[in-house]
Amino acid sequence: MGRNLRNALLAFVAPLPSILFYLAFLKHAGSAPVGDGGDGGDGDGGLSPLWSWCLHHPFLLANALFFFNVNVLFWVIGQIQSSHWIIDPYWTVIPVMLTHYYATHPLGQYNWWRSRILMVMTWAWALRLSHNYFRREKWQWGAREDWRFTEMRAQYGKNWWWVSFFAIYVSQQVFLLGVCFPTYVVHSVDKPLNVWDFVAVLVSVSGIVVAYFADTQLHDFVSRNEELKELGKPAVLTLDEGLWHYSRHPNYFGEQLWWWGLVIFAWNLGQGWTMVGALINSLCLAYVTGLVEKRMLKKTHRAEAYRHYQKTTSVWIPWFKASDQSGKDKTT
Repeated sequence: MGRNLRNALLAFVAPLPSILFYLAFLKHAGSAPVGDGGDGGDGDGGLSPLWSWCLHHPFLLANALFFFNVNVLFWVIGQIQSSHWIIDPYWTVIPVMLTHYYATHPLGQYNWWRSRILMVMTWAWALRLSHNYFRREKWQWGAREDWRFTEMRAQYGKNWWWVSFFAIYVSQQVFLLGVCFPTYVVHSVDKPLNVWDFVAVLVSVSGIVVAYFADTQLHDFVSRNEELKELGKPAVLTLDEGLWHYSRHPNYFGEQLWWWGLVIFAWNLGQGWTMVGALINSLCLAYVTGLVEKRMLKKTHRAEAYRHYQKTTSVWIPWFKASDQSGKDKTT
């Protein structure tokens, strides 16, 4: 209990440096009239060079705050604890923080309704993902780090202390700031709502719903197998029910719907280039999908059943089963 409470407190305190810095910036920027886009001086109402730079470079400021508060501070925490668990819950928190940051920045200009719709959806997405994370971790803070980090720790050995800075934190900056490009665009362009906004909402909300049900079905499957193990009964080898009957990774599919739905917002505002963030994330998730499936095939007791599942079931996009004459029993 003591460790759990300490990690919970640490998680709440960890982002305070960037939050306090940003609040200080807002206080200074709010007391001075916005200039003509110069680099400080009287045009910014006497703002210091630091606050002037923060005022005129909102995206670069977001990157700077991420670098020092997440990359550096979280990495130091990971070194002290010999576990990089803290970045996992913040994958769900940072997009919310970025959305509010872009909405409150003094240079933000946007349609109020589009901003609020995006904000509500981002909170819904974050609550769903946070709930799934803590449910999977049995409501513990920092009980373990991502299994991929643990495998990389073993792979890189004594070099892991510095490799982890780039492999975990710098890469997360690229992914998170990239997929959140549309939230920046939404708060940089003031344009009335149109039908494409509703399409974006439909795709994004569909992603949240699909991911929620997929993760819940996976959680129920894992919990049921744990109960069967305690009773000394054979485990169900493969989850082949619900959404998992039509896709091997419906949770990943739902997550991609969410991010590509946000891209539609940005495309509608004339900034289709922001798809690069979602594209990089999709490519990364494709790689992770391969890692997950290789991990499943390493479990000898279920490898045969999972190969059959691979042959008959779509990878991401839910689809009807492919025919396979060699039906396999799904229990041991």
